[in-house]
Amino acid sequence: MGFWMEFALVPIAFLTSTIAAIIGMGGGILLIACMPGLIPAAAILPVHAATQLASNASRAALGWRNIDLGIVPAFTIGALVGAWLGAEIYSSIQMQWLPALIGGFILVFTWAPLPKAPGGGRLALATLGFYQTGLGMLAGATGPVGGAVLLRRNRERDWLVVNTALYMSLNHSMRLFAFVALGFSFGPYWHVLAAMIVAAFLGSWAGTRIRTLIPQMNFEYIFKALVTLLALRMIALSFW
Repeated sequence: MGFWMEFALVPIAFLTSTIAAIIGMGGGILLIACMPGLIPAAAILPVHAATQLASNASRAALGWRNIDLGIVPAFTIGALVGAWLGAEIYSSIQMQWLPALIGGFILVFTWAPLPKAPGGGRLALATLGFYQTGLGMLAGATGPVGGAVLLRRNRERDWLVVNTALYMSLNHSMRLFAFVALGFSFGPYWHVLAAMIVAAFLGSWAGTRIRTLIPQMNFEYIFKALVTLLALRMIALSFW
């Protein structure tokens, strides 16, 4: 991959972080769907996790007044188990087919009916942690199932955006630890990763301010169409 080709991900990281700060979801899926062809397959999931940690942590920090620490313990327990199991499966995957695997997961998460959230209690949060982190080790971005769980606790937009960012920060932190434990080195990617992290912070800042200026809207169909095209691109790249 060319040095400058990798840096095409920097404005994409800014844009997707801005989108996530406005609507509370979608940034991670859009980012990972753009990464194949711009960065080696083996680096897609680790670099994505690091960038999304910056995006989500900054979004949670900017909205700290809405943080609900009550969701943390149960989610963390489930996420620890999910990270361990996901790492075991990830270590056996052939990197050539990783973009196709991620693209397939994205299509499922985008179009398949969401499982009904069992509630907003501890069991639901632990299940969410296991699901988001375990499948995140294989697919990177695992769709809006978390929103279905958090909606059972609070339907206010700012609360949802901030606490989705909180639990996804935990998710990406554990995935990063798992990738390092598996032997992945971030050294060759420090330059593009640093630039993407700065872009993600700036995107969170911009999106947080834009969110207060626009009414709550339904972006579902536009988002699904864009994600589908990007996921099909990922699958095609695995066969070229």
